[in-house]
Amino acid sequence: MTVQDTTVDSRADDLRHALGDRIILAADPGYDAARMPWNLAADQRPYAVARPVTAEDVVDVVRAAAAAGLRIAPQSTGHAASALAETDLSDTVLVVLAGLRGVTVDPVGRTARVLGGSVWNDVIAATAPYGLTALHGSAGNVSVAGYALRGGVSFYARAHGLAVGAVREVQLVTADGALLRASADEHPDLFWALRGGSGAFGIVVSLVIDLLPYADVFAGFMIWDASHAAEVTRAWAQWTKTVPNSVTTTLRVLHIPPLPELPPFLSGRSVVTVDGAILETDAEAAALLGPLRALQPEVDMFARIPAAGLLEVHMDPPDPTPAASAHSVLAELPDEAVDAFLAVAGDQGLFVAELRHLGGELTRRPHNAGAVGSLQGEYLLHTIAMVMDPAAVIATRQLVHGHLRALDQWRADALALTFVDGGVNDYSPGYGEALEGLRVIKHQYDPTGVFASGLPI
Repeated sequence: MTVQDTTVDSRADDLRHALGDRIILAADPGYDAARMPWNLAADQRPYAVARPVTAEDVVDVVRAAAAAGLRIAPQSTGHAASALAETDLSDTVLVVLAGLRGVTVDPVGRTARVLGGSVWNDVIAATAPYGLTALHGSAGNVSVAGYALRGGVSFYARAHGLAVGAVREVQLVTADGALLRASADEHPDLFWALRGGSGAFGIVVSLVIDLLPYADVFAGFMIWDASHAAEVTRAWAQWTKTVPNSVTTTLRVLHIPPLPELPPFLSGRSVVTVDGAILETDAEAAALLGPLRALQPEVDMFARIPAAGLLEVHMDPPDPTPAASAHSVLAELPDEAVDAFLAVAGDQGLFVAELRHLGGELTRRPHNAGAVGSLQGEYLLHTIAMVMDPAAVIATRQLVHGHLRALDQWRADALALTFVDGGVNDYSPGYGEALEGLRVIKHQYDPTGVFASGLPI
């Protein structure tokens, strides 16, 4: 046995002694299932996997891993696991927070305390009975902490800004095993850094977020056959230049495989969709939608719906899937950029080619913002392809990133951190001028680099 083998065995023994069945090692039967993220194309192979269910468990895991000389990587759902999987995890304990879930609502103060592994479905189920909702993502199975602390672009975003602006408090376990509360009044430097730097500073065990007073919302989607993609995309692009900040929508061209679980009007088809939310009265919303409805969609589901129904509008996959994705932020979308997008969207190798309308309050940085407080750009270009063969991961990633280059001349110097899922060499546009400050605070709270992040600072 080599010296290295002895060290590895000693670490494993130390972890097992300290954590018992709360730790899963590579040789354990449940290791492959425990390390599997939501994005099944991400092959993350950590030294061990911990699955805490309380804040105290998290403290124990951090102290045990640090004492064994191992690094730590927090993960809630693993939707964007490819970025973490690209790092060397051979000396890292992956801390999966899926068991640390729960939401407590303060309907008077319009806030919610959310445990670190909770997903947006948990929040919306808890807030809906009070006629409240949140700046959630387009998919209900995405984690609240990862989404909110890395920005978060919701269907309320053009009216209310990034979801990170709604974060009022973060409770986390730091590299020394301490359980800290960070807010405007407690550890304000750390609170600033967490709102953008997220998992680089510790493991978030809970956060407090502001809620929105919407019991219902005018929202939905329209669908056309992809043969109308050029007409619809050009009309949508012009329309977005005229709508108020109360309107947040996304246009997508989808090439959908023939799956039996899908309704017949989608399965095996290529379609173009427009979905989103309009924070106006029914009459005002209908008037705003007039130019799109004039294009005679074959499906038009825009209507007044319970706010919880907004989680279904984007039709994100309900189960874990293997995928590669890439994005860029566009400063503008002139006619030439629309033509370039249409050329990209016509590639049947893509599952989704998407344009999200940004601007509005997203570009305005609140006075009390954290490291990330705004997103400077007018549109977000997002490409997704399914990875049907593990051997095709690299080629598929090259495909989705390669298509972005077709619109490079309109690219802004920005990244939307919640859309980063591997294949990015330079994360600095996502942090902007905050990067140096983040590095200073990282050294202060994690001087030996205990925490590994898929989005390093």
